[in-house]
Amino acid sequence: MKRLLWLSVLVLGAGALVAPLAAGSSGAATSRPSPVHSATAKGPHAAKFLACMVTDTGGIDDRSFNASSWQGVQEAESATIGGKYLQSTSESNYVPNIDAFIAEKCGIIVTVGFLMGDDTESAAKAHPSQKFAIVDYTYSPSIKNIDALVFDTVQDGFLGGYLAAGMSKTHKVATFGGLKLPTVTIYMDGFWDGVQYYNRKHGTDVKVLGWSEATQNGSFTGDFTNQTKGEQLTATFISEGADIIFPVAGNVGLGAAAAVKAADNSGAKVNMEWVDTDGCVSAPQYCKYFITSVTKGIQSAVKSAIVTTAAGKFKGGNYIGTLANGGAVLAPYHDFASKVPAALQKEIAAIKAGIESGKILTPTRSPV
Repeated sequence: MKRLLWLSVLVLGAGALVAPLAAGSSGAATSRPSPVHSATAKGPHAAKFLACMVTDTGGIDDRSFNASSWQGVQEAESATIGGKYLQSTSESNYVPNIDAFIAEKCGIIVTVGFLMGDDTESAAKAHPSQKFAIVDYTYSPSIKNIDALVFDTVQDGFLGGYLAAGMSKTHKVATFGGLKLPTVTIYMDGFWDGVQYYNRKHGTDVKVLGWSEATQNGSFTGDFTNQTKGEQLTATFISEGADIIFPVAGNVGLGAAAAVKAADNSGAKVNMEWVDTDGCVSAPQYCKYFITSVTKGIQSAVKSAIVTTAAGKFKGGNYIGTLANGGAVLAPYHDFASKVPAALQKEIAAIKAGIESGKILTPTRSPV
């Protein structure tokens, strides 16, 4: 299936961001389905409609797209809707986990992550009466029994880059990814372009370490789980003068936060931006270092997909989360509310409005 290529922007989020296995998972690679977990005390079979979710390898507690998707399932629960998930401990689990839920006749099967795109498509075509939703993947042409949920995070990534440039004292900021996937590099493209836009508006020369939108070359840790790699790479950026870091790497970002904390304890003034979720909620121990978070509305999109399907109003196709519809959001400033200059906050608000109206373009060179 040919993946969808937009004319001006790639509407994929960083859903490829995954992290260490959830507590209680075995961590062993196996082709057999992982244990089923129910979100309801009464058990999912007490409900009339069952929403079933297959995680990516990062697990249910990845502080990123798996956790957000599962929260969406939980928020959809009611007296008539139950939820459960199967953990994928390796990519070899995708197909057996999907098949297990097909056999269970789930009302909707939610698959999580860019890497599950092909397996979800194959299952949907083999079982046309089974309804699916997938986070961070889209199809062209669309598939009638898949509700594809994607997020135009180049838009809020742009805002994050502009904000970082405006807050940097060293005139150097940095970003890095886990794996070089479209759902990762779209954030990095937005961040890079936002910095360039700030430079044009203010006549400055803030440098971006770790990524170039123009060349599509940059820094990646090679996975979404190794926090040590994130800490080491961030320490290198800090040694090169970067004072704001934007990791797009799931739980690897916790390693970045540890490096930022260590630098702060040593007297340096270094901060960061979190990705996918509001870091002050998902990683509150590091909130004091998060200027903001560049997020996407996974939980609301998943909840809507489930509730709509349970109501008999399923509609396949491609949902695009944007700044305008709340699917791509720059999180609150939290501890930085009084530290981000009022003039800069006003500029951010104006740029947001410009992006929403189409007056400010946010192209991305991330391949689809």
